[in-house]
Amino acid sequence: MGDIKHDISRDTIDRGEDVGMMEPTLLAEGSRFRRDLTDLALELVSRSAGFRRSLPPGIVTALANLVRSMNCYYSNLIEGHDTHPIEIERALKNEYSQDTRKRNLQLEAKAHIQVQRWIDSGHLRGHATTRAGLTEIHRRFCVELPEELLWVEDPETHERLRVVPGELRQRDVRVGRHIPVSPGAVPRFFDRFENVYSRLGKTESILAAAAAHHRFAWIHPFLDGNGRVVRLMSHATLLETLETGALWSVARGLARRVETYKELLANCDRGRRNDLDGREPLSEEVLVAFTRFFLETCLDQITFMENLVQPEVLRHRILGWAEGQMRHKALPANTGKLLEAVLYRGELPRAEVADVLHVGVRQGQRIVAELVKANVLVPDDSRAPLRIAFPATLASQWMPGLFPEKPSG
Repeated sequence: MGDIKHDISRDTIDRGEDVGMMEPTLLAEGSRFRRDLTDLALELVSRSAGFRRSLPPGIVTALANLVRSMNCYYSNLIEGHDTHPIEIERALKNEYSQDTRKRNLQLEAKAHIQVQRWIDSGHLRGHATTRAGLTEIHRRFCVELPEELLWVEDPETHERLRVVPGELRQRDVRVGRHIPVSPGAVPRFFDRFENVYSRLGKTESILAAAAAHHRFAWIHPFLDGNGRVVRLMSHATLLETLETGALWSVARGLARRVETYKELLANCDRGRRNDLDGREPLSEEVLVAFTRFFLETCLDQITFMENLVQPEVLRHRILGWAEGQMRHKALPANTGKLLEAVLYRGELPRAEVADVLHVGVRQGQRIVAELVKANVLVPDDSRAPLRIAFPATLASQWMPGLFPEKPSG
């Protein structure tokens, strides 16, 4: 990970806050809540691995590509930016809206997708909770944003401030009722964050994922973009510890219960209430509540995806769609047969298309070309095997409920 470097801090005000202010960073070994949460974490390990093993290899890559757009959509939605996956898909093809605001949101979504693709390719492995890794996520995301989205306004002074990609904040901020640590203290708290969360074993990392999610937000290291960075951090952590294959999205679950998510996240700012509430400055009980919510949200999203992409059910939906397209002459005959062969095998060498369909080579090439044009087969080079693709435009028919249908007009 040679492209990740620590940012160079400028002289900023450090009020000398004690890094112990954000404890507990981990659930204490003797906590009465530990057993139940550990059981949830172990169930998550089993369910995530089982889901990935249940899918044919050819489905995994295609599904991960679609889930990447879904994850981007829901993470941005939490921030109040609604860019539908169909618009995201168009942006990835450099097809942008003529409306400046919509175009800027497309570019924002494209930036998110590019960062997640970088993460999914393994470039952040071992660094998901390090200061350098998180700074690099911020830099990669912000450097691709249009200039208009790099400016924020101080709600009290109305001063416009420019966000510098990868730079820790240089001023005080307020987040709801919470006032994060002074800007000069951010590097010290960030180092404590890294020392705690980057050295954990697999099960402990899963158990601590929610705590890391909140403590990052509590530090609020960047002037803006912290929400997207922290959700990408959680995605990267789960990708590594659970080997998810990027086949499901915790961001979808958080967005679908966004008020609960934000309320529990804000509750974690509270101080210890009594002698039964841990021994550290911040409340253990509310951190446990957020941890339970986070782990249960992950399990819920695995269940949702398992039900959605059961191989036989998915095959039935896709072939039903193909039959309708052939019936209306939108696709040539034998389309369904070719798709079934690709789904069954995972991938199909192009040289075998004519034999599988019992047609001439030219007719087989024409059918392949039509499916590539429809974004149903991956448009790799002419020698690569055929693999299925899951276009966002067909998600409502192939995988209903994955995300809302795009409004007309």
